[in-house]
Amino acid sequence: MSSQRSERLSIEHDHPERRLDEDTLRALVRHVLAEENASLVHLTVVLSGHDTVRALNVSYLDHDYNTDVLSFSLRSPASAFPPEPGTPPDDSAVEGEVYVDLDTAAERHTEFETSFKAEAYRYVVHGVLHLVGYDDATEAAQATMRAREDKYLRALDLRAAS
Repeated sequence: MSSQRSERLSIEHDHPERRLDEDTLRALVRHVLAEENASLVHLTVVLSGHDTVRALNVSYLDHDYNTDVLSFSLRSPASAFPPEPGTPPDDSAVEGEVYVDLDTAAERHTEFETSFKAEAYRYVVHGVLHLVGYDDATEAAQATMRAREDKYLRALDLRAAS
């Protein structure tokens, strides 16, 4: 059964040099989903760099620039995969992919007076929040997401992770 659970949350290390702790990532994602009352169908978190994330940004959003994180929901109204055992299917189920640009985290973390890892973990949380329905199209929505990111990073003591 535990292998089935781990398959629902996949972590892909696609960066040649930078890495994040997989156990910490799993705990962080599961914490966000639990707090947001969202069930996990399947989520892949891809830890990558500028080239991959920018190519996806161009291909799918027609934005030709680097960005910190991209989220892609793979949910259809009638998903082929049930949520975790014991969790009823509903609209809060998460099925998708989050692409984190570790190069952007490495370049920008000092701007936000945090560590590379804390910045990268923030990107993961941000991507998951998009998949559970948050947006950041307005200043008010951005503030809401930032507050939730802070809450989840603080809960796992990741605001200044080294």
